[in-house]
Amino acid sequence: MTKRFIFTWTLTILLVAGLTSCFGSPAPDVLTSTTILADIARNVAGDQLVTQSLLPFGTDPHSYQPVPQDTKKINQSKVLIVNGADYERSLEPLLANAGNQKELIEASTGLRVLKDPENDLEVDPHLWLDPSNVIVYVENIREGLTHFNPDGTDVYQANARAYITQLQELDAWINGQVAQIPPQRRVLVTNHDSLEYFAQRYGFKVVGAVVPGFSSEASPSAQEMADLIDRIKLFEAPAIFLDAADNPSLAQQIATETGVKVVTDLHLESLTEGAPASTYIDMMRDNVTKIVEALK
Repeated sequence: MTKRFIFTWTLTILLVAGLTSCFGSPAPDVLTSTTILADIARNVAGDQLVTQSLLPFGTDPHSYQPVPQDTKKINQSKVLIVNGADYERSLEPLLANAGNQKELIEASTGLRVLKDPENDLEVDPHLWLDPSNVIVYVENIREGLTHFNPDGTDVYQANARAYITQLQELDAWINGQVAQIPPQRRVLVTNHDSLEYFAQRYGFKVVGAVVPGFSSEASPSAQEMADLIDRIKLFEAPAIFLDAADNPSLAQQIATETGVKVVTDLHLESLTEGAPASTYIDMMRDNVTKIVEALK
């Protein structure tokens, strides 16, 4: 290989890299608040629309701090999809006027939300951890995309039907997996209250959470920690389940007191870039496999 060829090839690479840096990735037609919603939306939109997530992979939406680039992404998008049920609280300043400027789809519209028994104003936003709820997400997204782009109606309807079939198959698979767990061991302890919809769908009992409430941002008191230890012992809970983004220190303290195992690598709030949770369905399969292994 001659020096001139090497120089020319190197210059070409640098020019391409420079152009990519200048122009970046294409502006999204559809912007979702989370990676989970982005995957669901892509299954409906197909290649008709460019779909991106506002939050990056592995981010805890409860603690996310917006950056200046987020405003640009929101402004450039044409359709905005949010979970709703108060989930995007940290993004409210950015999203305040978005509904007046673009198609806004609230994926959880029409679903019954669970409320904090001690605070009726606090609702549980983690509806997607029940696949039957995600079927409603798909229907809401299909309807919103059809309103935005009527020319894509047939594609969105066909894609939605195919994806709903996959979600029904996932639901049946989860039921089969959960059947391996003895009924008395179908108890869940979590980092924060995130698995109640999953529990109600598949016959688990959530007996406590390390962090009280529906957000990972709260802090437990010494009395709340002591009460949780008592409940773990009372219900003979085998494990504490954490999202990969959670700080495990408090759970490890409780495990020392109770002898339970701590599962630290569930993916409940975000997908991963590649295995094991690169899609919603992969995420649910991975989570269920780990839950079943820890409890059976």
